Amino acid sequence: MKTILLHPSYFPSIEQMSAVAQAEKVVFEVEDNYQKQTYRNRTFIAHSNGRLLLNIPIKHNKTGKRQKTKNVVIENDFPWQEHHWRSLQSAYRTSPFFEYYEDDLEGFFTKPVESLMEHNLKIFDLICELLGKELKVSKTTSYEKNPEITDLRILVDAKRKSNFEVEVYTQVHEANHPFLANLSVLDLLFNEGPNALSYLERAPLPSRV
Repeated sequence: MKTILLHPSYFPSIEQMSAVAQAEKVVFEVEDNYQKQTYRNRTFIAHSNGRLLLNIPIKHNKTGKRQKTKNVVIENDFPWQEHHWRSLQSAYRTSPFFEYYEDDLEGFFTKPVESLMEHNLKIFDLICELLGKELKVSKTTSYEKNPEITDLRILVDAKRKSNFEVEVYTQVHEANHPFLANLSVLDLLFNEGPNALSYLERAPLPSRV
């Protein structure tokens, strides 16, 4: 898998980042229509009670017309950044590597943001930097239903039942509940640290269906 096509996601899933780790180039879909209930504006972390959803509120189009994802604006009347950061601190403060990455990540939860897509693209750049993954990144210039490159846009669907199987790693809340698979890549980073990239490189490649 040399070149893959993905949607920019909010702190991408381990499944998506395993594909990134094994690719040489990522093309981001930026010409699609926005859809609800996807990883475009949500991610899952491991909390003491199990999977916890972190969701970015967005401003919906008042005209009722579909809007391009690249035009989606975040709704900042609700203090979602503060909520997400407190949730991450509560969930991972005692994990082995939270403090190692904390300073790099904090700005995403304290500096004002407006564009969902630009926010996700900046997050992706930092995640790759923290993982130590180098690759070429570009954007689509038009929407293609059947692109010639490996199409993994389906991975953005949060409702999709994934058959993605990964090896178990130690999670900070494993005493409270069974292993939680395919969370945000942040879970892997906070628990595995510098070993995260090799873990992703060993993972099975995600399915397109």
